[in-house]
Amino acid sequence: MRKCLGVLAGVAALSLLSWAQDAAPPSAPTPAPPAAQTPAAPLPSAPTAQESASTPLPNEKPDLAPKYPRIEWYGGYSFAQAGFFNAGHWAQLNGWNASFGLNAASWLGLVVEGSQFFGDSKIPSGTPAPFFCDLTCPPSPTFNAKTKEYNILFGLQFPYRKYERWTPFGELMFGHEGLRGEATLGQPETVVTSGMALLAGGGADYKVNQRFAVRFKADYLQTRTSFPLLGHAKQDNLRLSVGIVIRSVHKKKRRLEDETQPEP
Repeated sequence: MRKCLGVLAGVAALSLLSWAQDAAPPSAPTPAPPAAQTPAAPLPSAPTAQESASTPLPNEKPDLAPKYPRIEWYGGYSFAQAGFFNAGHWAQLNGWNASFGLNAASWLGLVVEGSQFFGDSKIPSGTPAPFFCDLTCPPSPTFNAKTKEYNILFGLQFPYRKYERWTPFGELMFGHEGLRGEATLGQPETVVTSGMALLAGGGADYKVNQRFAVRFKADYLQTRTSFPLLGHAKQDNLRLSVGIVIRSVHKKKRRLEDETQPEP
């Protein structure tokens, strides 16, 4: 009897142990080590404003405009110390001069110029030419001849564009000169003549702004005329001028980045 109870107790203990193992939850699996991650490729950065300004767009033409004015207009006052009648007296004449210049390069310009002088020239009494007077000569040592002189010249100008405010230049021109003198010697007497003119000199422009400048000039003006009683003659004259220069201004082409600036 005791043996039977012992066997039953052993079977019951084995059954209880087996039921406890089946009721326990399964253990969690051990996680695998993480795999090495491959770094992503960097995104292309947007171009900066400086790079956009320096790199033209595909359909945009580069700015090839010159850094000097293409066209220059000049007009101003002129003073001449002149001896147009070869009378041995210098006449101080007032006048004007104007020019149009087309700059072919920063150092070379093509110029056409016109000028005129007017005033009184003193002529010695009794001089044989160009005004002839004998018994009609005035008693004074000299008499006045109303003088009108004009020049039409063509030539070259050589600017030196190195400084910000000042632009010195030289010029050389040839052309035509016309002269008219009127004197009253008992009766009116008129002398009209013409000939070749040569001008050589220079000056400087003072820049006021991009469009305007003030010009100062000093020139040697040589005229060659033929008088009825004197024949062919040469006259050496000095001309001083001051005036205003109007320059053409290049307008910079607007770019796409100028229209759409990035916000800060």
